[in-house]
Amino acid sequence: MTAPSARPRRRADAERNIARIVSAARTLLSSDPNASTDDIARAAGVGRMTLYGHFRTRADLVEAALTDALRDGDEVLAAVDLTGDARAAMGRLLASSWRLAAESGSLLAAAEGVLPAGRMRELHDPPARRMADLVRRGREEGVMRTDLSEAWLVSVVHYIVHGAANEVRAGRLAAEDAADTVTKSVLSVLTA
Repeated sequence: MTAPSARPRRRADAERNIARIVSAARTLLSSDPNASTDDIARAAGVGRMTLYGHFRTRADLVEAALTDALRDGDEVLAAVDLTGDARAAMGRLLASSWRLAAESGSLLAAAEGVLPAGRMRELHDPPARRMADLVRRGREEGVMRTDLSEAWLVSVVHYIVHGAANEVRAGRLAAEDAADTVTKSVLSVLTA
């Protein structure tokens, strides 16, 4: 006799519905941070009751969409070559980070509107750890500053990347200039 699992297994159609809802949320919220749950349900091809059966609140749905985007983004960032000179590696990491931030800037804005700052920090922990490891290595190599804390430097990088995404959305920074602007700004802040 086997012990019952703590959580009942979802039906295959429920799993498909959840995947469609999260995908639709990512797509719509990436273009409009104010997309409604009705719009998302329609785009997913499900009814409101089905959507709310899986995601009790809009915040739950936004968090699921952001978590999915961050998981995909972490796979992209994990593939970035971080070997060699720490400054050059940082440039490569920033180029990939920038593309991800630009693609999901509106989704991030939607999440910032409904999720507490602490939860946003938790969700960004894997990419922040990768950045912190690289900053630490750069400090050990003597090419990145040591007069400010590692945690602060990682936060500054985060603010610059997301700030640039906001500036592009607002039309104050040309999208084609953003990656270079982000890289130059961050490296100037980090350089010893």
